[in-house]
Amino acid sequence: MQADHVADRIALMDVMASYAKGVDERDLDLYRSCFADDVEVVGFSDETFHGADAWTAYVKQALSQFGATQHMLGPQLATIDGDTANCRTDVQALHYMKESPDTTLTLWATYLTDMRRIDGAWKITRHELVARGTRIQKDQA
Repeated sequence: MQADHVADRIALMDVMASYAKGVDERDLDLYRSCFADDVEVVGFSDETFHGADAWTAYVKQALSQFGATQHMLGPQLATIDGDTANCRTDVQALHYMKESPDTTLTLWATYLTDMRRIDGAWKITRHELVARGTRIQKDQA
């Protein structure tokens, strides 16, 4: 494996780590920076989102129903071809409900993410959520 290929794999993982950090810390500027301006996002609702600003606005609104969140990412499988990459990342995301702090929504899913090197940085150009399951659990006192 060439050194530049290793650097690209690390950079791709860093994009997804920044994605998770941006959501969980509500740093929407960091989150927005993960995406190409013309990103397409599917699988998070019935709607397909076009454009990073539209997607980030949706996420900001969607996060308003949650207190803390934690997105735990599994190892990433990436196929790199020059300045494009296809990535598969498993995720388990915990969402604590704002109106009912003792209730947790857990999502198990896979992110299928296409990235492109733009001005020297990897950016998400297409992002798809493939849900594997969800569970809502209320803590027992």
